[in-house]
Amino acid sequence: MFTRRTLLGAAAAISLLAQTTGAFAQDKLYVPLISKGFQHQFWQAVKAGADKAAGELGVEVTFEGPDNESQVDKQIDMLAAALAKNPAAIGFAALDSQAAIPLLQQAKDAGIPVIAFDSGVDSDIPLATAATDNLAAAALAADKLAELIGGAGKVAVVAHDQTSRTGVDRRDGFLNRMKEQHPDIEVVTVEYGGGDHLKSTEITKAILTANPDIKGIFGTNEGSAIGVLNGVREAGAEVVVVGYDSGKAQTDAIRAGQMAGAITQNPVGIGYETVKAAVAASKGETVEPNIDTGFYWYDATNIDSPEISAVLYE
Repeated sequence: MFTRRTLLGAAAAISLLAQTTGAFAQDKLYVPLISKGFQHQFWQAVKAGADKAAGELGVEVTFEGPDNESQVDKQIDMLAAALAKNPAAIGFAALDSQAAIPLLQQAKDAGIPVIAFDSGVDSDIPLATAATDNLAAAALAADKLAELIGGAGKVAVVAHDQTSRTGVDRRDGFLNRMKEQHPDIEVVTVEYGGGDHLKSTEITKAILTANPDIKGIFGTNEGSAIGVLNGVREAGAEVVVVGYDSGKAQTDAIRAGQMAGAITQNPVGIGYETVKAAVAASKGETVEPNIDTGFYWYDATNIDSPEISAVLYE
């Protein structure tokens, strides 16, 4: 668990190393990326993009994250350890939009540029954020689900969390669009499964038991969407499932007609743009504060099109 002592210790290490230009002498710029996790295919694709940029730009990049997306304390420890190595810049995808701010402030004070990716923080410390416009993407998911259920009825949301920027924006983007554009649709509940497909499966079955007349469910990330799909299958329910992300389990389900469709991000682009911005910032160059890496709706009608195939991470 991160404590004041942990933060002060990391701060002292960063300060000392920032003043010691000969420490960790290396031929290449070093840019660590601290991810929200490593278990989903999405993060593997982000890493692939980061590695591609590292190769093109001739920098050293490392990529790590906690075992699952509920381990905020472990992510903070990883961030502290990475900053203590006095990197040229750092990429950070926050599990909690506020918990890391003290460490990120220490990085800023030490002259280490911070680039946020996927999930930003509630601070102006990051010089740039490379991410999907999650509000707009979730709004599109709401429009598609509304269309699929005929514009009326009950739906629910199984979200991955309520602490990260992605969790909040995907939830709110969906809820706001339903309220503003689809008044005959009732969102009966929003539940949080931590992005874990097993937990999300049990949550989905509970939702179906409480709402036997529900027409659709939106899962806000890879683990959530697969959990929703499995819960619907196990309950034997006739429910329209809409997801987010495009790992193999989801693309297989869409091809088989079990999931109606989903939003795919461009994770390779997220990783690539994060490293590109980090290197530019480390050289004192100006970077765009908001790097929109794009999103697409895909379903059985377009999943094999060249445009969609290029951004799937199955």
